Amino acid sequence: MPGVLPEGETVPVDGSLPATATRAVGARGFGVYVHVPFCASRCGYCDFNTYTSAELGGGASREEYADTVLAELALARRVLGDAPPPRVDTVFVGGGTPTLLPADDLARILDGIDRTWGLAPDAEVTTEANPESVTPESLKALRAAGYTRISLGMQSAAPGVLAILDRTHSAGRAVAAAREARDAGFDHVNLDLIYGTPGESEADFAASLDQVVAAGVDHVSAYALIVEDGTRLATRMRRGELPYPSDDVAADRYLAAEAALGAAGHSWYEVSNWARDEAARCRHNLLYWTGADWWGLGPGAHSHVGGVRWWNVKHPTTYAKRLAGGGSPGLAREVLTADEAHMEDVMLRLRLASGLPLDALDETGRAGAARALGAGLLAADAHAAGRAVLTLRGRLLADAVVRDLLP
Repeated sequence: MPGVLPEGETVPVDGSLPATATRAVGARGFGVYVHVPFCASRCGYCDFNTYTSAELGGGASREEYADTVLAELALARRVLGDAPPPRVDTVFVGGGTPTLLPADDLARILDGIDRTWGLAPDAEVTTEANPESVTPESLKALRAAGYTRISLGMQSAAPGVLAILDRTHSAGRAVAAAREARDAGFDHVNLDLIYGTPGESEADFAASLDQVVAAGVDHVSAYALIVEDGTRLATRMRRGELPYPSDDVAADRYLAAEAALGAAGHSWYEVSNWARDEAARCRHNLLYWTGADWWGLGPGAHSHVGGVRWWNVKHPTTYAKRLAGGGSPGLAREVLTADEAHMEDVMLRLRLASGLPLDALDETGRAGAARALGAGLLAADAHAAGRAVLTLRGRLLADAVVRDLLP
């Protein structure tokens, strides 16, 4: 029966999935995520599954990494052999800093995905990059290999803020890299911002927004700083070296982002993401937000197929050893219950500008939606048309609205 597997139960050695999970793979879309765990240095706020050369201590080879990912891809083909997805709609290479790998390796990985399942003719293919990790030449090579979209980690245009975040690029490098990506022929370019960093002034964030707009990108992501346990930034705050982020300041920054990006022709389509038009929206992330299927390649990567979610071992050395031994790198998995799937559907789809149908809610949820409407957190016109869509104020309080819509 569906349900969370017993705590600690691992993925089968061969990576096989329940028959119920593979009956309609890709019916709602299929994507591939590739995790590249390497970074030149560790940012103070980051708790992602990433490693510098010193941290790995030679235990995992960057030079052999593409071959290791292709080995997992071969495993994935065996697992989905009798029920392959009809096509790969999106590919997203994240990290870490994927562009620390040579462009030829990123090209080989993409070619392997195409050979395994076939890329859709209009597939969206994204790589993340730190601004200092790309050059005009490497960007041209990636574009020639079939990458259509690039997401650059700008975070801020203020040198002081970049220093607190332990970012190594200069204040102007992200904008320059975005222009180089456009010149290289990338269809879509995103810049990431982080707001609410201690020491960031209103003027600092306004300058960051001005630079993003001037860069002419067609997509912007802006996230409030989250202080994660175990990071260098959390340690500095615990020692009193830096103040903790302010919720009020974060709300002010969000409103500033909405105003500046809206004036520049960008519209929100997810609470933290703005795009110039529908074509510029990140289709890969939309697969996540709408409950589609995806296979995650790489150490620590998560996957979801037919209501089964699993995740790989985190350390690159262990990941490589498992694959070299012919086994799955999967660490554990869970089968979502109907209630869990419903909760995630509400949590994720409510964050979208398209919202969710009111008839997807039970009686308790519809009553909560009525209260949110009365409080100005849901749009009246959308509610009248049978959908729950956040207002601007509702976006600031999205988590509270979600709680009111769930049993």
